[in-house]
Amino acid sequence: MAKQEISIEEIIRNLKNRQYAPIYYLMGDESYYIDKIADYMADTILTPEEREFNQMIFYGGDTDIETIINAAKRFPMMSKYQLLIVKEAQGLKNIDKLSYYLKKVQPSTILVFCHKNGCLDRRKKVTLEIERNGVLYESKRLKESQLPAFITNYLKRKRVDIEPKACELMAGFVGSDLSRMSSELDKLILTLPKGMNRITSEQIERNIGISKDFNNFELKNALIEKDVFKANQIIKYFEENPKNNPLQMTLAVLFNFFSNLMLAYYAPQKTEAGIAIQLGLRNQWQSREYMLAMKKFSGVKVMQIIAAIRQCDAKSKGVGNSSITNGELLKELVYTILH
Repeated sequence: MAKQEISIEEIIRNLKNRQYAPIYYLMGDESYYIDKIADYMADTILTPEEREFNQMIFYGGDTDIETIINAAKRFPMMSKYQLLIVKEAQGLKNIDKLSYYLKKVQPSTILVFCHKNGCLDRRKKVTLEIERNGVLYESKRLKESQLPAFITNYLKRKRVDIEPKACELMAGFVGSDLSRMSSELDKLILTLPKGMNRITSEQIERNIGISKDFNNFELKNALIEKDVFKANQIIKYFEENPKNNPLQMTLAVLFNFFSNLMLAYYAPQKTEAGIAIQLGLRNQWQSREYMLAMKKFSGVKVMQIIAAIRQCDAKSKGVGNSSITNGELLKELVYTILH
């Protein structure tokens, strides 16, 4: 039976309870959670006095697996544990040799590998041995539909609330780069007036530069409502302010929405709850825009729109296009969606 994947919440909970594994292999395409776990371990496992002799940082491109294994076999000095963190572990060669160490790990060593932008092959012997001896964690990129929940939960831990529209603004503007998202949210928290603990769309417009009236969130709404005038107002604003409104971000938002809309047609129950389950939405209210869009667009039209978004993306990267600007490409796409 396959071992159930461990969650970041479970890892952090065990660390808080000082329940340590001898090895942690943190891997995946989302670096935010990898850094969060590694930083938490670096800050909490050893005291400042113990760190001087018992905490070491290696970089995969500058070391080899033999050096790491030799360091792991050593005993700590005046401490219960030694902590070894290997950053950029994707640069290590001959990781399979780690199997020799895993046959008899040093119980006083906590060995942490941070492998970003990729994963170990789960079929390999060394991967199975890591999972058997310690913690194998894959940090996956969040889907666009999961971003509002991440934003809300991140702020909740800091005792700050956010308006639903403001939440959508941040999700649409920043996208799924969680490190950048957390940084932008921290900036917003610092700009909150004294005594205020709720982030609004007006505050985002003032401090981050996202227009509360002309943004990807409002463009998506205009398209759902088939509001031709408002949609054209927004794309004109985008064309005049390309730096804050890159075409690729707009295409990502539209592709995510219409892809989900296509999936929504296959929901067994076309209710808020049924569509939320089908799309993996955390809150049922997020289903409302899909229910409205299903009344405005047929399944065939949605398939045509998805194809048009792909074609627009290709043209924006120079495929079959030598002269059309990004602004003109977006105008063509919006016309296709609305007609």
